[in-house]
Amino acid sequence: MGILGTQEIVILVIMLAIIFGAKKIPELARNAGRAKGEFQRGLQEGMSIAGEDMDRGGMTKDHLDESE
Repeated sequence: MGILGTQEIVILVIMLAIIFGAKKIPELARNAGRAKGEFQRGLQEGMSIAGEDMDRGGMTKDHLDESE
């Protein structure tokens, strides 16, 4: 399967307008954008925590404190 062409996108937009109504589509897009942003923030938070653990040789703070 390839990338969607212009004709396919137009058909999908028309079908979405029929199914959800023109007033509901902006709300759905807004919620999808918020979910994407929340996912990216969580991903960055997880990456920063993982980076901190890697700086300590893969040991968590609690484990590192116990070994000292």
